[in-house]
Amino acid sequence: MDKTIRVGILTAPEIDFEQREHSFILHNVRIGIGFHWDRREDQEFAGRLEILHNPDGLQTAVNVINLEDYLCSVISSEMSANSPMELLKAHSVISRSWAIRAIEANKSANIRTDSPLKYETNGHIGFDVCADDHCQRYEGLSRMNERAVQAVRETEGLVLMYGNLVCDCRFHKCCGGKTEEFETCWEDIHVPYLESVDCPYCNPAYVAANSLLRDRLKQCLNDYDLETADYHDWQVTYTQTELSNIIRDKSGIDFGDIIDLIPLKRGKSGRIYSLEIVGSKYSRIIGKELLIRRWLSPSCLYSSNFQIFKSDGHQFTLSGHGWGHGVGLCQIGAATMASEGLPFERILSYYYPGAVLATV
Repeated sequence: MDKTIRVGILTAPEIDFEQREHSFILHNVRIGIGFHWDRREDQEFAGRLEILHNPDGLQTAVNVINLEDYLCSVISSEMSANSPMELLKAHSVISRSWAIRAIEANKSANIRTDSPLKYETNGHIGFDVCADDHCQRYEGLSRMNERAVQAVRETEGLVLMYGNLVCDCRFHKCCGGKTEEFETCWEDIHVPYLESVDCPYCNPAYVAANSLLRDRLKQCLNDYDLETADYHDWQVTYTQTELSNIIRDKSGIDFGDIIDLIPLKRGKSGRIYSLEIVGSKYSRIIGKELLIRRWLSPSCLYSSNFQIFKSDGHQFTLSGHGWGHGVGLCQIGAATMASEGLPFERILSYYYPGAVLATV
């Protein structure tokens, strides 16, 4: 297997970068694209920089880097490198599994003969994965430390397998009490190791009962994640006019005044994956969960696990739980488990039932 990975970092009319002796800096990199922590940063990367010249006239900065070095950055970008070692090891395994699965399965299935950039993976042309939450957070050298490197080195080559396939290891920030099934969020297929499991570990009440856990959990989140204090239980309230304008702006459809939001289908965690929007001019059923989250917020709702409360038809309150799609490993739950001293093998078997560790 090729031990390098091509990571698309930034697309712009012209790439603003500085080349250094053993690294390069990209300016104005956008992270959290379309989510509530959306912002721009300057970031430094190891490996090689390639600049692709796209057919639309834009340029894309691609970092070509060793897969294991890539993982050192991923696990310290997704969660803080100061997290418990067992969490970092668990994340090394699932991030390695996901990356291998994405590279090998998608590249072989999506050869692009019509593109000068040769192949398409995960909807990306010319590189294997992107550097943002669409794939896995990858922020170069900025958040790494020796603990992240240690976790990757001590799990080198370890992946999760189900049968003879490397697992498609999905993960999210906080499930809100129960993880979700794959088919609620993506294709209508059942993935046996992405079952719904109960998860009390991400509940702030569980963490608050132990002051040591509370302090350790703060060390597990990067600065922009710490800004999100209401990650488990949250609430947003819109006037009818506000909600109607948000849905029109995000969907491009004029529903008129929004009269009702009707959940039609929920997954095992409570996440809505089929929702009817009823307007005075137009009604439509939408899904799955990410589209629902995007259409009902100026940025993106934390999750689609919410109840809807109406007040005289002129105010809508969405009262929800969790942060993210809810499938696979719950990062905050896993951080709590690691803080309690559970080994990474136990954490993985809990969130990916039936999957086994193997070396590739």
